[in-house]
Amino acid sequence: MDIDAFWNVIEAARATAASTTEPLDKALVSQLAERPCQEILEYAERFDEVHDALYRWDVWAAAYLIGGGCSDDSFMDFRAGVIALGRRWYDRVAASPDSLAEHPEVVATAGVHDEVLFYEDVNYAASRAFEQVTGDADAFCEAWRGFHRAEPENAHAVDMGEDFDFDDDSEMSRRLPRLAALILGSNP
Repeated sequence: MDIDAFWNVIEAARATAASTTEPLDKALVSQLAERPCQEILEYAERFDEVHDALYRWDVWAAAYLIGGGCSDDSFMDFRAGVIALGRRWYDRVAASPDSLAEHPEVVATAGVHDEVLFYEDVNYAASRAFEQVTGDADAFCEAWRGFHRAEPENAHAVDMGEDFDFDDDSEMSRRLPRLAALILGSNP
């Protein structure tokens, strides 16, 4: 599955969720469960790639501001939530996490420290779809090990950029001026 096909799956699930009462994560599982197991594994591979690409300090800082803090686990959920926003928003956030200051849900919940954009269940769509197709809860893990084979050590090493203190409001305002202004009330 190439990157365009990956985003088509996300967009189709978003369209289904928007036109029904089905939550996005369930619509995504349904979209994937209509595909062969090999395509579900390929989707999972693309998901990991785009998810890993957001594993950066500046993105984590945005999650920290929006959530009023952000643990390792919560950061996984935040990155899944950014993916769930679709390609357009994903690309904007990847280019500049500060652009989240323009996202309607972030604006609506500014300063409330809501978990808007933190979407844990999106992380598990591929495994849940695989289970739906095979009827076996362990099948995805077994298939994933075979699909990925042995990868070299540090295969997923990511340059996170420069680390900085998320609790330093002036540093957050310098690095994420619009988002800090929105959430902290600081002047960009």
